[in-house]
Amino acid sequence: MVYSVSDALELARANPDRQVVFFGIGFETTTPPTALGILEAQRSGLQNFSVFCNHVLTPAAMNAILDVSPDAGESVEIDGFIGPSHVSVIIGSDAYRFCAQEYDRPVVIAGFEPLDVLQSILMLVRQINDGRAEVENQYTRAVTPGGNRKAQDIVADVFTLRDSFEWRGLGSIPRSALAIADKYAQFDAERRFELCYQAAEGTRGCECPAVLRGAKRPIDCKLFATACTPESPLGSCMVSDEGACAAYFTYGRFREDALQRQAQHREGRRAGRAG
Repeated sequence: MVYSVSDALELARANPDRQVVFFGIGFETTTPPTALGILEAQRSGLQNFSVFCNHVLTPAAMNAILDVSPDAGESVEIDGFIGPSHVSVIIGSDAYRFCAQEYDRPVVIAGFEPLDVLQSILMLVRQINDGRAEVENQYTRAVTPGGNRKAQDIVADVFTLRDSFEWRGLGSIPRSALAIADKYAQFDAERRFELCYQAAEGTRGCECPAVLRGAKRPIDCKLFATACTPESPLGSCMVSDEGACAAYFTYGRFREDALQRQAQHREGRRAGRAG
C-alpha cells in the first residue's frame, strides 16, 4: 500500500533490482501527481519504474449517464448535479457547460464542508424551481472557470486519450480515460509487460449499472441488503464507502423502513376505525 506516486518512486530507488509498477487510478484529481511521477522518473533515469494507467475523466462519465442508455433504452431522470470539489479545481467549472447547454441539467460545484453541500443543494433547488439550467460555482474559494492550467498542461503532455475504456457498471465509454503518451512509453506498464485487457464478468442479478445511471434505487436490487452488504459486497456500488448502495445501506434504507412502518401504522389505524 502506498499513499502517493512519490512512495512508489522511493520504492523503485530503494529496490533497483526489482520492477515497481504504480497503479494509477482516479479522476482528474489524482492524474497530475501521476504525471509528475512519470516526469520525475524520466528526470532521474529510473529504469525500474512504470505506471499502469487507469485514470478516467469525469465529464465523459456524466455525458454517458445523461445519454439514453442503448441497452436499457431509458432516459435517466436526474434533476441536476453537485459538481465534485477537487476534480473541479483541476478542470474548472467551464468543463460542465455541456450538461446545461446540451442536456438542460443544472450543475452546482460544491465544496467539502457540510454548509458547502447544503448551500449547493439550495442553489440547485432554486435553479430547478426557476426553470434554469446553468453551471454555478459554490466553491469559489478554490474553483475557477478555467481550472488549473498548469496541471492541465502537464497532464496533456504526459497522457493521451484512449479511444474507449470500460467502466464498472457503465460499460465501455468512448474517450473517457487516459493512456501514457508515446514519448513516455518506457514508463508504460501496459507496453513494458505486454498487458492484455480482460473484461470482468458482473454478478448475475446485480443492478449496479442501473443504480449508477440513476435509473434504479439500491432497494430495487434483489441482492441489496441480502446477499450484498458492505461486509460481503457483490457489486461495485457496495464496495466503497462512497458507493451508492453502501451509503444507502448505512443511511437510506432506515428511512425506507421508517416510511414503511408509518404506512403500516396508518393502515392499521384506518382498519381499526373501520372495525
